[in-house]
This record gives sequence, C-alpha cells and structure tokens, in this order.
Amino acid sequence: MQQNRLPWRPIAALLFLAIIWGANLAAVKIAARDLSPMFMAAVRSLVASACLYAWMRVRNIRIFPSWTVALHGAVIGAAFGFQFALIFVGLNYTLASHTYVLIQVAPFVVAVGAHFLLTDDHLGTRKVFGLALAFSGVLSLFVRDWGHFSLEALPGDVMAMGAGFLWGASTVYIKKYLIDRIVPLQTLFYQTFFSVPVLFVLSALMEPHWVLGWSGPTLVSMLYQSLIVAFLSYLAWFALLHRYPASLLHSFTFFTPVCGVFISGALILGEGLSNNLIVALTLVSLGLVLVNRPFSPAAKPV
Repeated sequence: MQQNRLPWRPIAALLFLAIIWGANLAAVKIAARDLSPMFMAAVRSLVASACLYAWMRVRNIRIFPSWTVALHGAVIGAAFGFQFALIFVGLNYTLASHTYVLIQVAPFVVAVGAHFLLTDDHLGTRKVFGLALAFSGVLSLFVRDWGHFSLEALPGDVMAMGAGFLWGASTVYIKKYLIDRIVPLQTLFYQTFFSVPVLFVLSALMEPHWVLGWSGPTLVSMLYQSLIVAFLSYLAWFALLHRYPASLLHSFTFFTPVCGVFISGALILGEGLSNNLIVALTLVSLGLVLVNRPFSPAAKPV
C-alpha cells in the first residue's frame, strides 16, 4: 500500500536538516576564502568517509557486502562528486541565484522517477500542484536577483540543472537498487568515499591552487561541513530515505534555500532580508502541505 504522507517526526527531522544545510552555505563561503571549492568538497568527503569507516568497523558492519553493491556504490559516489563539480564550475558562469533555483529540479526528478521506477510512490494531481507551488516559492525568493537571460550564463544554468538532475536521479537509484541490500551507514559511505577521487582529479585539472591560506574560521567551517553536514546530517537523510517514500522526502528540500537565505545570509553573513523571504516561506509551506496530504478517493494517483 502506498505511503502518501509523512508523520510529524520525519517532518521535524527534515526541517532540522534544512536548517543545517542552509547554514552550510555560509560555511562554504567562509572556507572559500582559503580553499579552492572542489578541493574543499574532496576534503569534506574524505573526512566524512574516514568517520563512517571507523563507525562501521566498530559496529562490525561489512564495508562491501558484494561486488554488485560495490558497483552500485561507485555509481552513486561518482554522481555525488560530479554533482558538486557541476555546481562549483557552473558558478563561474552564472549567478548564485540561478543555481539556487535551478538545482531545485531535483524534487521533480525524484517525483517522476519514483512514479515510473519505484513501487508505492506515485504522482497525483495534488502532489504535482504542491511541488509547483513550492518551486514558485523558491523562485520568488531570488526573483529580484535573477537578472536577464544571457548566453554567457547559459552554460552555468545548464550545469546547475545537471547537478539537480544528478541529485534527484541518485535518490531514485539508491531507492531502487540499494535500499533493501544495505544499511544507511553503507549508503552514505559509498557516496562520500567514491566521490573523493572524482573531486580530487577534477580539482587537480581545474584548480591551480588548492590552499590559499588558513585561519580559525576556515578550520571551524571545514569541521562543520565534514562532521555535521557530510557525516551526521547526510546519515540522518539516508536513514529517512531507507524508511520513507523518496518523493515525499525530497519535496521538503525546498526549505533548504529558504533557510540558507535566512541563516547563512542574514544571521551569519549579515546580508539583508527582504519581504520575498516571507512570500517564499509561505508558498513553500503551502506547497508541502499539499504534497503531504493523503490522497482522497477522488484524487487517485495519475
């Protein structure tokens, strides 16, 4: 039977994750003063992988239960690495506001992919409308800084959408091929571990200088990114993914850019707030209420 709504506990956990991921935007910006972006992402994945490996050894969890699982793990890890590479490279061509919006194609990719590739996770009219409403909330948040379309920004926009597609496709892939074979610790380990060589190679090819300096704020930022975000928060995310429908979970990621503007922008970096934040929060909240409402007999999945 299809599970078409989330209980309040996973919703509370998802909102907390949105806050953590929103604050991560400021952490990345702080560390970027001293470290090149893809090198930073590689180090973050390396530290998280080491923590996960140690934890699995303590709990006597096999790293690779089979060659098939290892292959699937390599796929999601490579996708994770290329996802961040597309974001970081794309920012050289397009505005951050474009990236914030376009990467939110991920929930749509998950919703469509889950409908056709997974069982008991189908689209309905209400879910589609809720996703569109939530996306319009994210769009309203950055509409003032969206700027005019230009061919110069097009490569970056395409890369941002590509990153969003990889994020959503990875979620569906994990749900289809790995959920019943491994535990959340293994899922996250594969994603971080196999992304390390991808990010280091891309960094070596595209970033001439990895370390420009070092400071206390950079250290704090890297600890936050590695231990809180890449280790603990992603582990919580995959624990939820192992238990609940992917499309419902991913819809709540629309809160991440909203939290990012408020926490990273206003509270940490001292950037100004606008009325757009209230509008965005309202639209995203209304959209997710619709997404998370159970189907009625008159509103069957499409």
